Amino acid sequence: MSRPLEDILVIDLSTLLPGPLATAILAAAGARVIKIERPGGEDMRRMPPVENGRSVLYAMLNRGKEVLELDLKDPRDRARFEELLARADVLVEQYRPGVLARLGLAPDRLLARHPGLVICSITGFGQTGPLARCAGHDLDYLAATGVLSVAQRTAEGLPAIPPVLLADIAGGAYPAVIAVLLALLERRRSGRGCHLDVSMSANLFPLLFAHLAQGLAGEGWPGPGGTLTSGASPRYAVYRTADDRLLAVAPLEERFWQQFCEAIELPYELRDDAADPGATRRAVAERIAARSAAEWERRFEGRDVCCMRVHSLEEALAHPQFRDVLRFAPDGLPVLPLPLPSALVDRRREP
Repeated sequence: MSRPLEDILVIDLSTLLPGPLATAILAAAGARVIKIERPGGEDMRRMPPVENGRSVLYAMLNRGKEVLELDLKDPRDRARFEELLARADVLVEQYRPGVLARLGLAPDRLLARHPGLVICSITGFGQTGPLARCAGHDLDYLAATGVLSVAQRTAEGLPAIPPVLLADIAGGAYPAVIAVLLALLERRRSGRGCHLDVSMSANLFPLLFAHLAQGLAGEGWPGPGGTLTSGASPRYAVYRTADDRLLAVAPLEERFWQQFCEAIELPYELRDDAADPGATRRAVAERIAARSAAEWERRFEGRDVCCMRVHSLEEALAHPQFRDVLRFAPDGLPVLPLPLPSALVDRRREP
């Protein structure tokens, strides 16, 4: 089976997470990816954890790519880069706005020389605007866009830091892949490339769709736990069991909610959670705390109740549903699971 991007050459000037994850997905779909790193290699090569003398993070994000160390300020290295660029279909870069121009590689100049090139620029705040040149990381982008303002609070009253890098992945890498694929599709029709401006912060707003809807509808801008799926409803919450495990309860739809109420034997007068959400939540918590997680799993079996025991990451990877997600390369290092359907990836040839 051929992979859909087998005839595509990608030049990757990015580092750390957003760009390398995007090009890892393109590589898994068949693209040839040449990663350009400064002499000595990028910083992630030395980031822990280290196994067999290699950074596991770096290996997971860059497996299957060709790595070439070049100093783009050196005329000879610059000439080699220009030769590669002349044959490339896609250039992915993650510099701050203006850096490419200072290197003599401004997108408009590149497109004038290589009109079919798709240039994807991934930045924190986009190419323009008052924050465009600000340094930042994932947490800063969550702060700037209001995501942290609606996060649940810790015991100290501070926003809980999400356990995953939302801006880098959901705001950067994934939109970049979508944009590149759409640009390649458009190039097939028009023959022209383009410059894609991927702003990791701006791409966070779709994740806030429920908060935006509530505020824009004039119902008040929600704070922490202020929407249906962020803590305002007893139908979407985490409860503690008798054996101190956690149970994720999410029977939002009425038919699921009624089955859940029957399963936990919730008193009828509390099943209308709109009447007194607090009382219903307390009653659900009391019922869940009366049995162990295993008992609830047995009781819920065969019922559509949308409940799941909270698994540790180790438990999740050992579960029969997910145990094929994680694979290991011949060098013993793990292969990063990527969001590609198996129908588009030949696992025997996957990087």
